[in-house]
Formats: sequence, structure tokens, C-alpha cells
Amino acid sequence: MAQNLSLPLLLPTPPPAKPLFLTQTNHHNVPPPSPPQQQTTPSASPTTISPLLQDLYNNNSSSQPIHQPRSRTRLGKSRDSNRGKPWSHHRLSAKGQQVLQSLIDDSFDVKDIDGVLSQLLDQNPGDKSEDLGADLLGIVKGLGFHKKTDLALDVFEWFRSCCSKDGNLVLSGSVIAVLISMLGKESRVSVAASLLHGLHKDGFEIDVYAYTSLITAYVSNGRYREAVMVFKKMEEEGCKPTLITYNVILNVYGKMGMPWNKIMALVEGMKSAGVKPDSYTFNTLISCCRRGSLHEEAAGVFEEMKLAGFSPDKVTYNALLDVYGKCRRPKEAMQVLREMKINGCLPSIVTYNSLISAYARDGLLKEAMELKTQMVEIGIKPDVFTYTTLLSGFEKAGKDESAMKVFEEMRSAGCKPNICTFNALIKMHGNRGNFVEMMKVFDEINKCNCKPDIVTWNTLLAVFGQNGMDSEVSGVFKEMKRAGFIPERDTFNTLISAYSRCGSFDQAMSIYKRMLEAGVTPDLSTYNAVLAALARGGMWEQSEKIFAEMKGGRCKPNELTYSSLLHAYANGREIDRMLALAEEIYSGIIEPHAVLLKTLVLVYSKSDLLMDTERAFLELKKKGFSPDIPTLNAMISIYGRRQMVAKTNEILHFMNDSGFTPSLTTYNTLMYMYSRSENFARAEDVLREILAKGIKPDIISYNTVIFAYCRNGRMKEASRIFSEMRDSGLVPDVITYNTFVASYAADSLFVEALDVVRYMIKQGCKPNQNTYNSIVDGYCKLNQRYEAITFVNNLSKLDPHVTKELECKLSDRIAKKWT
Repeated sequence: MAQNLSLPLLLPTPPPAKPLFLTQTNHHNVPPPSPPQQQTTPSASPTTISPLLQDLYNNNSSSQPIHQPRSRTRLGKSRDSNRGKPWSHHRLSAKGQQVLQSLIDDSFDVKDIDGVLSQLLDQNPGDKSEDLGADLLGIVKGLGFHKKTDLALDVFEWFRSCCSKDGNLVLSGSVIAVLISMLGKESRVSVAASLLHGLHKDGFEIDVYAYTSLITAYVSNGRYREAVMVFKKMEEEGCKPTLITYNVILNVYGKMGMPWNKIMALVEGMKSAGVKPDSYTFNTLISCCRRGSLHEEAAGVFEEMKLAGFSPDKVTYNALLDVYGKCRRPKEAMQVLREMKINGCLPSIVTYNSLISAYARDGLLKEAMELKTQMVEIGIKPDVFTYTTLLSGFEKAGKDESAMKVFEEMRSAGCKPNICTFNALIKMHGNRGNFVEMMKVFDEINKCNCKPDIVTWNTLLAVFGQNGMDSEVSGVFKEMKRAGFIPERDTFNTLISAYSRCGSFDQAMSIYKRMLEAGVTPDLSTYNAVLAALARGGMWEQSEKIFAEMKGGRCKPNELTYSSLLHAYANGREIDRMLALAEEIYSGIIEPHAVLLKTLVLVYSKSDLLMDTERAFLELKKKGFSPDIPTLNAMISIYGRRQMVAKTNEILHFMNDSGFTPSLTTYNTLMYMYSRSENFARAEDVLREILAKGIKPDIISYNTVIFAYCRNGRMKEASRIFSEMRDSGLVPDVITYNTFVASYAADSLFVEALDVVRYMIKQGCKPNQNTYNSIVDGYCKLNQRYEAITFVNNLSKLDPHVTKELECKLSDRIAKKWT
């Protein structure tokens, strides 16, 4: 499987995209892009999908395909594009004003355009080009003000055809730039590109303002790759970018998650061209550091900005705070807040939201709540982002009750939830296996006049992947495309993670290749998703190669990178390597981040290293970090495996007192402990508790209870749980059947054991070596060598698909019992 990753993680150059300028003659009626082609036919019946996906299908069957990018509310920006100002005639001549009035009159018919615009040609015949150019610019701006973009295009085309002799003077770059900007605001970027292509083809000189307007139009519509292509095109044409052009492209690089070395190469190119950065440039560079854990780079830009003579403003400080927030650096974030206050910049809602995010991401929820109280005390009212950040923080920590309290407080305060809030709730219920509540939240999205966005779909993909439901992952992905959403980088990253969690490593790598083929540049999250997939398979050698590639300049590793490396060593049984990396964390060579200390608890627990697990857990608390639900589950797991009931109960009491909500893993771990104890019947009690709480047990839950009864000879109860498991819709796996086979064989009930084997084959479950080992060992235990040999010799009659290799292994097993 490792061979699947032999290709480089970052493409040297992206694959060719569609043509930069689309040839399009009709600019009025541009057909919307067709939905992506599906693997299944549109008429496929929704009844062929699972009940969970049926709800998704029904919820989206009436909605129109969504092709526009995610809408983002920009703080401090008015929805009124004219900023509430009355229309100014700018440099329009008296005749130009008269023409404009005629054009915007409700009674105007486009058929009369020739007669109206001809009036402008009759004035100032001696020097008409410059005056006509000014009038054309004013008229186009006026039509834009009155939302008459199509008419503005008609006016432009009229001048283009009637003034071909002096076209370059009349059709100035300013007019073209304004038109392209108008089209961009209406998401008609293809029309804008076609217009520029036509002008270029006709010999018009396209200036930097027109190019910059087209780049901005692409950016505002989320089409970043095309924006970069336009930038390269203008450089090839010898058109020198301005400061504004560079700033826009820097912003694009940040949104695309470009590697820092590429961003800095652009900055160096800008300086070499004699274009000096301004405060906007520095603010944009700091914002570029939000992806990729580039907090050190952000701090460097901040210092360079001050050395260049620019005073950081509120935007600068908030951008830096946002970087520290996303990098889980609450201490540095607080230092920025202090400097901000000293320099006379009053903190805003954006400031506090970034600070709260920094603490919440690091699991410091008490401090995050104190910040919310502090902002209220100084007169700043929490908004939907404040509440949603806190809700997400509590959800991630496993404190569902606290999360719901935040949600109720939000509604009581009259703060309307947005799609981000609903996404957080979907994630919370889904991660707990409470799919009924999850779908209720999904239904409520439409009731609250919200629409699922790309993050909603990504969240569903992640939830089903987390629960190992690969068919649901595939189904959601199809529904997402059917709804008109085009997969973006985060979708691909989520799919890689989801399929690897389901054990479908090849499928995960197939998604990765599709991502590259789609021209999507991998970022830090992609590297970490691929590393996590490798780690689950214990592929530590391949993980080290990826890690070396990252350190070689491809992408800066962060705490999640090291976390995956630890898991790779643990799953690959490379304990010495795991311990060596752990010592680097304890010694401070690698910063002992909360995520890494929690990971150490997890990997030590799964490696059954009790003292090391307890050391990591104590170190976590010593540094003031709060454990989360996976960390506590790991503690319960190692104590439970060793039947350390008192210690297990100690962790459970801590969870209860701290407001943690037990997850399905918590309950499964408890059932495992009881199933191996004298109090084995308690395993079923825990199963009943899960069901009473509305949580759907998984196959591990049922298999554990079946094992508890089989181990103690209670076959009737085991069969009852087996029937209940099938009635719930879960399909028994080879472990389920092997548990019955092993129990019957251990009790010398070979007829019953063979009946189970026949039944599992009939149900399409293929027996494995453990299935037959149990039967062979049962015979050997009774010194029935002849019966054991006879069983192996006749095995092909029982199982026609058994391999010769397996028969040989079983024969060797029998031989070793008598050597």
C-alpha cells in the first residue's frame, strides 16, 4: 500500500486548467454551469440508499444546485454597494447627463440605443475622443449604480463598434476595469473574461487596471486558480503589476494555502520590481500565516512591518491574534492584546473572538469563558461567532452538556444561530453516534432559513468516517455533488481522513490522487490527513519519508504532524522510536503542546505501557492542560484491560464532576472491562444504558457483550444479543462468528461449532484462520489428533474457498501439538 504514495505530495506545476478567457458572444444570457456528473443516474431511486442518507436526499431534492462560493459576511462592510451615497455625475458633460437620464428611464427600450448614444457624437467634433471617453466612463458608472449591467455592456459595445478609429482613446482601461468589476460583483466572471479576451484579440491594449479588476473578480467568486493565471498572463504580456495587484495576489496565495516559500518569492519579486509594500501588504502577509501553523513567520512579518515605519492598526493586531488563535497559542495572543491596548487600539468583538478561539482550541475552556465575561463587562456583546467558538470548544472536549448550555444562552440572548453553529451541533451529535439528533439538527437548518454549506457536507463526511461508515461516506459525497457543491481542498482532506478511518486506505489514496488531478494544491492539512492514514496502518517508514519531505521545505510540520508520527510508531510496534520521540517532547526539543501530551497518553495506552501512560497524563495536568474525552477513554482503557476497577471509577468520577459526556468509546471500553471480569453481566447493563441515551451501539459494542456471555458458557444469552444485533441493522462480522465458534469448540461442542461455520459462510462472511484454529485447538485439547487431522482433510467440503496455504498452516499447527 505504501507504493501508492510514491508520487510527490506537491505538484511542481498545477495541471492545465480550462482556457483563461472563455470565448462567449452573448453576454446577456449566460447559462449557469451544469452540476458535476455523477456516477449514478439522476433518476436513481432514493430508496436504494441508507435511511440516514434518505433524509439528506429528501432535504436536498427540492433545493436548487448551489454553484456560487460560500458567502462570507465581512465585518464592517455595508450591504449597500453605494455606501448610502447619492449618485454623482463625476465628469459627465451636460449631454452625457442627458443621455444617462434617458438610459435609466423606465420607458427606455434598448432598440433606441443608437438614437440616444448618437447625440454624444455630435458634440465637440474637434476633440471628441477624450470627451467621449470621459462620458462613456461616467455613463457606465451611472448604469452600474442603477444595477443596469447588461445595458452598460450594450453601451460599451455600441462605442466599440462606432468608434473603432479612436477606440483605444474612447475605450480606456478605466471603462474596461469598471465593467469587469460590475460583472464580478454579479458573479459573471466568465463574461468578464470573454470581454477582455475579445478586446485583446481586436488589438486593444489591456492595462494593469483591467487585469487587476479581472483578478479581483475571480477572487471574489472563489476562483483562485484562474486569478493566478490572469496574473501570470499579464506578466507575460509585459504589463507591470501595481501594489494593488500584488496585494490581491498575496491574498489569493493565502486563501489557496500556498507554501510560505512561494508567498515570500512573490514578495521578493514585488520588491525587485520596485513596488514597496504598504500596511495592507503586511496585514495580508500576516493573514497568510493562518493556515500552516506559521505563527513564527507571522511574528516576523509583524516586526518587519514596524521596522518599515508602519504602525500596526486594529486590522494588524486582529490578524495576528487570529493566527495565534488558529495555532493554539493563547499566551502569545494575550501579549498581542496587551500591546494593542498600550498602543491605543481598543479591542473589538473580532479581537475577543480570536482570543476566545485561541483558548478554546487549546482546551482552556474556563479561560475562554472568562474572556466572554470580560468582553461583556466592557460593553462588547457576544455574537454568533463567540457562542459558536465556545460551543465547538466544549464539543471537542466532550462536554456536551456545557456545549448545549452555550447554545441555549445564545438563543436566550436573541442571537440567531448561523450555519457554523449548526455544523458544530451536527459534529457533536454525530461524533457521539447520536444520528437521530444529528439529523434533527440537519432538518432545522432549513427551518432557520439557513442552507447547508460546503462545511456542512465536510462535517457529515468526517462524522461518518469517524464512525467507520464507509458506504455513508460515499453516499454523502454523491449527495454533496448532486446538490451542486464542487469539492474543495478541505473536502478532499476530509475524504482522505474519512476513508482511512473506515480502513479503506486504497480509497483514501485514490481520493488524494483525484485531488492532485483536479489541480488542488495540498496544504498542511493534506499532509496531516495522509500521515494520519499511514499511521492507522502502522506504516511508520512511509510516514518518516513524508515527514522528511515536509521538513525539507514542502510544509512546516505542526503538533498534528508529530501526533501522527507517534501513532505510526505505536501501530507499527516501533516502541523504541516512539519513546525516543516522546523524550524530545518531554525535554522541550519539540514543544510539549497539549495535543502531543494527549497523544502520548493515547499511544502509551494502546501499547499497554501503564507507567508511561500515567506519566503523560500527569504531565498534561501539571502543565495546566485539560484532558479531553479521547484522553480519558485511553486511561479507562488501560485500567480496564488490567481490571483496575478502582482506578477506572476514579476516572469516571472525574469525568462526571468535570462535565464530560461519555462517548460510545467510553461505554465500549467499560463493556470490555466487565466482559473479562466475574461481573460479566454488567457488560449488557452498559449496553442498555447506551440505548437508553439514544446512542446507537456499533458492532464492537455487541461483539463485546456476546464475548462476555460466550466466555462464561451463557450461549442462550449470547444468541439473544446476536439476534438483537441483527435486528438493529448491523451485520455480524468474522469476530462475531469466531466468538461463537471458539466458545463451542472450547466446550467440545464441535457439531454446534461447525453449524456456526456453515451459517457464517451462507451469510457471506468468510471464515479466517482464527475460525479454524479454534476448532483444531479444541480437538487437540482433548488429545483427539485423528479427529483434528480428519477435520483439516475434509475442510474443503465445508468451505470450498479455503486455500491450500491455510490447510497447510492448520496441519502444521496440529503437528506442533505433538512434537
